[in-house]
Amino acid sequence: MKGERNMTQHFDQRTTAAQVMQGIQRPQQVAVVTGGYSGVGLQVTKALIKADMQVIVPARRPAVAQQIMQQLPQVIVLPCDLMVARSINDFADQVLQRFRRIDLFIGCAGIMFAPLRRDAAGNESQFSVNYLGHFRLLKRLYPALRAGHARVVLATSRAQSWNGVDFEDPNFQRRPYDPKVAYAQSKTADILLAVELDRLAQKDGVRAFAVHPGLIPGTNLGRFMQHSARLRKLSAWLLNHGGTTVINGRHRFQAWRHNRSEYDYFKTPAQGAASILWAATSPTLAQHGGVFIEDCHVGQVVTAESTSKYGVRPWAVDQDLARQLWQLGEQLNQFQFKIPSSQTH
Repeated sequence: MKGERNMTQHFDQRTTAAQVMQGIQRPQQVAVVTGGYSGVGLQVTKALIKADMQVIVPARRPAVAQQIMQQLPQVIVLPCDLMVARSINDFADQVLQRFRRIDLFIGCAGIMFAPLRRDAAGNESQFSVNYLGHFRLLKRLYPALRAGHARVVLATSRAQSWNGVDFEDPNFQRRPYDPKVAYAQSKTADILLAVELDRLAQKDGVRAFAVHPGLIPGTNLGRFMQHSARLRKLSAWLLNHGGTTVINGRHRFQAWRHNRSEYDYFKTPAQGAASILWAATSPTLAQHGGVFIEDCHVGQVVTAESTSKYGVRPWAVDQDLARQLWQLGEQLNQFQFKIPSSQTH
């Protein structure tokens, strides 16, 4: 919007949500933020509220979400379980009854390294929540997204560099289950979803992006790892009160000592939210949908053999694979998500 500040020359992995959103105001605009009541998603919600946006938060645990959000204005919490088709449909129906347009859709909700579980249709839980649930929700909300010429931002992960989508057995019916492989598959799927959605929907003014927020320890995303909730909360507090600076300094020193140019850089949730908000608001991205974003910049496509900690792998941005995944999403969700084509490329 006119008069907004969102320049990128000084944005990097240390940038915070507040720095990205400085000077940005979006009154009368509406955002949907999945996972918007914890971790990075909560930081995104708070930043959008400060920009005077109305934020709708779908919540698997609505009572918990309401308690967290009770001090925040302009937030609507509605029940929604991304593993349950009926719950997604009910949420979408309520939103469409109240809002004609949605200006921003941000998908932060996700699970990581979960033990083998399946939804009612037999889909593996990480694929179900991280990809299929968001796919269904976008399909149901698309009329409002089109009316708002919305930006769609989907959170992905560095795990996309581990492996792609196994189209022959995405739900581990025949291959042995590996929670890390399953997580990487689901996060690759989120990038491919952004690629194909952007290809199909840009004629409607809808643009889509996939964002790697960064390495953010201590959030609820790691709840399936071998740590108690109390230990996670303590770790999060320590990391958010100077701990990341100490750890990053050590990693930087070790990289220098071994003549390496890259090292693991840990972020706070506010820093993790920065790239998501940059994708959601930056005017420099107006003509650049369907891209992978990290550290408030468009990431490079690197080779499949690359050992870099950065960049997106070819299997996550290939347009033929993106089309194939879209078809798989329709098949597994048992619906068709057809966006009428004019001159899609």
